[in-house]
Amino acid sequence: MVTLFLWLLLSAPVAANEPTRLLVVGDSLSAAYGIDKEDGWVSLLAERLGDQASVINASISGETTSGGAERLPDLLRQHEPEIVLLELGGNDGLRGLPPGQMRSNLADMIERSQSFGAEVLLLGIDIPPNYGQAYRDAFQTVYSELSDEYDVPLVPFLLQDIATQEALMQEDGIHPTAKAQPTIIDNVWPTLEPLLEDELQVSQDQE
Repeated sequence: MVTLFLWLLLSAPVAANEPTRLLVVGDSLSAAYGIDKEDGWVSLLAERLGDQASVINASISGETTSGGAERLPDLLRQHEPEIVLLELGGNDGLRGLPPGQMRSNLADMIERSQSFGAEVLLLGIDIPPNYGQAYRDAFQTVYSELSDEYDVPLVPFLLQDIATQEALMQEDGIHPTAKAQPTIIDNVWPTLEPLLEDELQVSQDQE
């Protein structure tokens, strides 16, 4: 559903041809793995925002938090984003990497983004139950702790209302289908919208 804010966003004048820049740093879930790129949720987000925002998708299938942390400084300098969406950790979990290492990498990415003047949105993910409840709990806690520590908004589970529905998942049981992508947008939008609204207000104040 198109919200009142989205209507205002799309109808507002563009200030000095400088749309809000959103940088998405993620893994295969944001890189449209197994589906056409234009059907992925990041492309759908760009389509929804139109000319009022520039969405840069720097997601890479198979990316870990270590790889993301290594790439982020150059991405920040190159794209100068106002908002950074961090969707990483799934591959750390699937590889059984220490949650502490994942936490350190994500913390570094949050700190770098904030020091660059960007707002951060953290997109959480879950791992299959067969990894053991203790590891799974430690994994999930990383996102909530970082959200609290750095005062950044969090989408607790990117694949909410998707992961448990076979019809919305690819055969590997890990990646969502094209049909699931609009639901991902629905999961992200309520938390992303206030950040976009803040950036729109800043742009209007600078006019």
